[in-house]
Parts: sequence; C-alpha cells; structure tokens
Amino acid sequence: MIKEKIQQLANDIFDDVVANRRHLHSHPELSFHEIETSVFVARKLEELGIEYHKMADTGLVALIKGDKPGTEVVALRADMDALPILEANDVPYKSQNEGVMHACGHDVHTSSLLGVAKILTELKSEFGGTVKLIFQPAEEKLPGGASLMIQQGVLENPKPSAVIGQHVMPLIDAGKVGFRSGKYMASTDELYVTVKGKGGHGAQPQQNVDPVIITAHILTALQQVVSRFADPKSPSVLSFGKVIANGATNVIPNEVYLEGTFRTMDEGWRAEAHIKMKKMAEGIAESMGGSCDFKIMKGYPFLINEEKLTASVRGFAEDYLGKENVLDLDIWMAAEDFAYYSQVADSCFYRLGTRNEARGITSSVHTPTFDIEESALEQSVGLMAYLAVKQLGN
Repeated sequence: MIKEKIQQLANDIFDDVVANRRHLHSHPELSFHEIETSVFVARKLEELGIEYHKMADTGLVALIKGDKPGTEVVALRADMDALPILEANDVPYKSQNEGVMHACGHDVHTSSLLGVAKILTELKSEFGGTVKLIFQPAEEKLPGGASLMIQQGVLENPKPSAVIGQHVMPLIDAGKVGFRSGKYMASTDELYVTVKGKGGHGAQPQQNVDPVIITAHILTALQQVVSRFADPKSPSVLSFGKVIANGATNVIPNEVYLEGTFRTMDEGWRAEAHIKMKKMAEGIAESMGGSCDFKIMKGYPFLINEEKLTASVRGFAEDYLGKENVLDLDIWMAAEDFAYYSQVADSCFYRLGTRNEARGITSSVHTPTFDIEESALEQSVGLMAYLAVKQLGN
C-alpha cells in the first residue's frame, strides 16, 4: 500500500531531511533576501531531476507529475525566510549569520517540502495527477511573498484544486498535528500614529497643548472599537506596543509617537474599523487642541481553512498518524501570509507538533531559544506526501 511505502521512504530519507534542515538553520536569510536559500533549494531539486522556475525573485515553483492518468493538481507550500533575531541556542547548527535566525521554523517547512519532493519522485509510478511545489519567500514581511507569487501566477498553469501548507507549533508534542476548519488565523494591520500638540514647561500646562494627555485619551477611547463596535462573536484585537513621548519630568513634548496592531477575522468589519479608529483618534486630538496623523499599513487578510478540504485532509492525517495524534485547534490571532492563498483557492493550513518537554524543547516561535524536536521531520515529510497523493484521488 502507498501509505506504507511513504512511511518507509520518510524513514529512509530522515537523515537527509535533518541535514537539510540544519544547513538551512545555520544559514538563515531575511525576507526578500533568501538568495543562498533559493540556490540551495534549486540545487536539491536539480539533484532529483525536478524542473523548476523562479518567481518573486527568490521563490521557486516546481511540478511533479505522476505516471498514472490524472488531471487533478494539488499545491504544497513552504516559506523560506528567517527573522532578525540573535540566536541563543548552543547547538552545532546554530545560525552563522549573526542577528538572523530561523526562529519561526521556516527551515523545517523548506527541508520538509524538499523531503516530500524526494518521496514523490520515488513514487511517481504509484499516483496520478500533479503536485505543485511552492517554495515561497518573505512570509515575515509585508506585503508578503504569497501575495507577490499569486500576482505572478503561482496558482495558474496549472491551477491547483487545493493548496496545503503546514507550520511548526511548539505547543504540540512532536508526532502530533493540529487542524481547524473554517476561520483560523487573523488579519493583521500595522498602526503608526503621531499625536501632535505644543510642548513646553511642565509647570506651565496652560501655555501648552499636551500631546501626552491627548494620547492617553486616544488610547483609552480606541479600545471601544473592540469592546463596543465589534460584533462580540467575531474576534478583534487592538494593541499598542510602542508609545514614545520623549519629554522629561518637567518637559511636555511636542508630539507622541505610537505603534500598534489591529487584528480581526472579518474583512468587512476590518475596513469599517479602519475608518472608526482614524476618525476617533483625529477627532479626539482636534477637540483637545492638537492633531493626529493616523496611518494604517494594511497587512495580511484572515486565513480560512475550506471546510470540505480540511475535513478530507484531516481524515488522511488520521489514517497516516492515527486518530489520537490529530488534534483540534482553537482560533489563533497571529497572522500568516498563507491567508492570501486561502482567500482565492480552497486551502488547508495545519500545525506540525515540534515540542519535546523532556529535552527542554518548549520555546515559542519568534524567540532566541526556539528549536524543534527533529524526530518530527519524519512525520512532517511523510504526512505531507501522503496528503498530496490522497488528495489527488489515489
């Protein structure tokens, strides 16, 4: 049976997948600068005899066609970029690019998809249909590599009936995966706000227009966007993580600078909230004698897992890993540019468990101590290969 063949191949190539992952982890590159990563992936595809073409500068797209009859097309996506983080792990494969680290598992995703390519190449005689491999740059930085690749036709010629992606999750034990049908991850927008007043001596407030006080009112009032205007059945988050007044104990500054994020799972409400936030902040500032420059940098849309596809893929995962190793996921208010695929094609984005508490591998993504339990790589490559073959109708 094909499941057993895939499981055996996943075991056979495990050491190669680990080696590829460690190479990528040692040589991380930032978003839109994945030059050597792209060269590495291209070389590995060439070794397998897989043709590819470049897209979005450093991205690659490849096709693997089964020898049996079949017209279905399934796309598998892996992101390749790293983060501007100084790695704190003391491991042989520690980042050699100081200040840059694969702290979100994209090295896992890329090495896994290369492993899937090897398995599917070995099994071409066993399936029909086409698997499209998407090695995508710049998930971590707006406008997102996914949006660029879609604009450049990654979902055309041939057009996939499904797009499947995975992401590491250190909250889940290695050997397990997680799924959620429907809305799963939030949209994300970056907020850049400057509140302007008139600075001066702290002992003479009557001579000034205090932007600190204006900012305090704006910050408090803006929470009404979430607590009073948003539908309580639709999650929304508004957070400000940077507030810079830059005055002194007796100095009222001329302006206050803020940065924040707004996230939700409803595109209509998202657009409405943008208008409300801007109007409210500007109105409050004006009513208090100041002004407000409220800029919104629109980010990724919300991610939705198509229900029929997700049910199908989850069933295949239960068959491959065992029902006890397939978990339910809650909504996740983080963002992911895989959402762009989910907005234009039937898509499924699931989580790969990478946790090993006994070995102390528990750190969250986007931290200097993030790492994975590498045994998860065997399940990663085998499961994704199995999902592709089964989704093609084999």
